[in-house]
Amino acid sequence: MALVRADSVVVRGKDLCEELIGQQSFTAYFLFLLTGEPPSENLIRVTDATLIAIAEHGLVPSVVASRMTLAAAPDAIQGAVAAGLLGCGSVILGASETAGHLLIEILSQVHSSGKSLQEVAHQQLLALKSSRQALPGFGHPVHKEGDPRAHKLLALAHEWGIAGSHVNALQALASQIPVVYGRVFPLNVSAAIPAVLLDAGFPPGALRGIPLLARTGSLVAHLLEEQVRPIGFKLAQAAEEAIEYDGPVATKPGESKAMNHPT
Repeated sequence: MALVRADSVVVRGKDLCEELIGQQSFTAYFLFLLTGEPPSENLIRVTDATLIAIAEHGLVPSVVASRMTLAAAPDAIQGAVAAGLLGCGSVILGASETAGHLLIEILSQVHSSGKSLQEVAHQQLLALKSSRQALPGFGHPVHKEGDPRAHKLLALAHEWGIAGSHVNALQALASQIPVVYGRVFPLNVSAAIPAVLLDAGFPPGALRGIPLLARTGSLVAHLLEEQVRPIGFKLAQAAEEAIEYDGPVATKPGESKAMNHPT
């Protein structure tokens, strides 16, 4: 990807200092690193929008882990950032990747079977339900009536003329949820992100990179705040106060019994 010489650095065939630094935004450079091609303006602004949408969402687990790690090791900000990113998995942040591949699979089956989007979406939901798998990109513990970030991204995709087959697949999926599950699961940002990105030409294999890149920026900001207004140990104390110990307790030296189970 890069050729490093004593007097120059070449990245994907372009001189870093003469052709890239000062010539484009970081988002455009990130997309260039992924694909090796100059990104379209639509892809740049959709990527920007999704990065902003997912970067910050309060004291989520990745942020809590990061702040508490910095409290324990204030000399290792890189460790605190890493701790936060290690908590980004299939439930938190990674759902956008899972939802994206679900949309890709729906479109693939439509093309191979000749069935409608609604039919294939219905079948996919039945398969998820029967196997007791989570439905990625739908439902949210806070945004119970719908995720405003998702609605904004989809509205921008339509406004910018980007919305296409993946957004259509997402809408078909949403339309079949009440039919299969008997109730509505509101769309969340993790479903909207891959839909608009894929329609703009973003590479599917890098979908998880969007929330990781976005959350990294947010974690650095949280850690700067943690240095000035520390809450890491307060978070630990709050956890202690929120959970009541229910394990064994000592009755005499060398003896113990389980609480709530007298003998």
